[in-house]
Amino acid sequence: MEKRKEPSNTTRVTEFLLLNFSDIDELQMLLFGFLLLIYLIALIENLLLISVVILDCQLHKPMYIFLANLSILDVCFISVTVPKSMNISLTQIRSISFSGCMVQIFLGLTFAIVEFTLLAVMAYDRYIAICYPLHYQLLMSKIKCFCMIAVCWVSSIIYSTLHTLNILFLPFCGPNNIDQIFCEISHTLKLVCANTYGNEMAVFMCGIIFGIIFSSSVIASYVRIFLTIKNIPSAQADKHL
Repeated sequence: MEKRKEPSNTTRVTEFLLLNFSDIDELQMLLFGFLLLIYLIALIENLLLISVVILDCQLHKPMYIFLANLSILDVCFISVTVPKSMNISLTQIRSISFSGCMVQIFLGLTFAIVEFTLLAVMAYDRYIAICYPLHYQLLMSKIKCFCMIAVCWVSSIIYSTLHTLNILFLPFCGPNNIDQIFCEISHTLKLVCANTYGNEMAVFMCGIIFGIIFSSSVIASYVRIFLTIKNIPSAQADKHL
């Protein structure tokens, strides 16, 4: 474990050790091949969807723009976590620098929050399209669509920045083994050599609050959609679906 001296006569961890799946070389190579296959499949599928939406002008509509953004998020998220796991399987080097771990936490949290907010926005988009079809173009224009996406990204970046800064300056004195295949807030906080109850509660409460807000908005949108379709004649309902 690499450490550096602090002015307060304490030592500070400068790298972490991520979880290793297995110490058996054959299994490690098998795992590397499996992760590479999954990564390439996910990458090709998402890039194909993004390309289709960009190249086909008829798909330049809010629903498809949101789907393309979800694909971008999928590519970004797996690119943050999977390559490092592949490197561990191939080289047996489990270490990740302190700064690299913080970056992984920040990016992983950002992409996860953006995805949650986008799913809520997509549910709202379907609610407007089905419940107010005559006003859809006015209520959900391309400009409003891109503004919603921008709000999702900016708010998620701010949220992730605050959480990352919340743990960035905490004292990590050892041990440095993270029981996870990538850096994640809750597992990283367990390595802090100080009382982290307040930090853990902040992470937990923020997760609960945002989870309730996003879940409630999605459920409310689809309940309204269900009630709207239920109250119209079957022929028109088929058109809405």
